[in-house]
Amino acid sequence: MGGSVYVVNEIVGTSTTSWEDAAKSAIETAAQSVHDLRIGEVVTQDVTLENGKVVSYRVRLNISFKYHPDKVWHEEIRKH
Repeated sequence: MGGSVYVVNEIVGTSTTSWEDAAKSAIETAAQSVHDLRIGEVVTQDVTLENGKVVSYRVRLNISFKYHPDKVWHEEIRKH
């Protein structure tokens, strides 16, 4: 068999500027500890409010990375 396997995890990014910055920040942070990222999919977007004003943008993403049987990926994730 010559197929590939990917692991999917959910992450949340925040930004005081925009949803785009929140997504970018989440992916860039995840990329520091999760290797071989392949896909980022926005699941939901929301905002946090204080006194009727937006104080932060939040993005929930599913990220996928290639499973490498020679690496113990689940232990790597638990460290962070």
